Amino acid sequence: MCNCAGWIVRSAAGHDAGLLFCVVGAEEDGRLLLANGKQRKLSAPKRKKHSHIVVEDRGGFVHPAIQKLQHRELVTDRELRRALAAFKGR
Repeated sequence: MCNCAGWIVRSAAGHDAGLLFCVVGAEEDGRLLLANGKQRKLSAPKRKKHSHIVVEDRGGFVHPAIQKLQHRELVTDRELRRALAAFKGR
């Protein structure tokens, strides 16, 4: 398992190709758990393989919601949507 919570990634494969997500966790088999607060809520994250994503940011983007994820604190879908919108707009 990698410590990749808080990474911002873009889906490269599947029906959600091109969408931005935030990594909220990882599974034992190596799949990442992705959420964006809109299509994929934090309560039901998307499971994707490493090969099906493109990493946009490995934790260098500073936003309170991203920092909460990195410290394993609770984040709301609204905070996550705002963090991804701020990342897009930078």
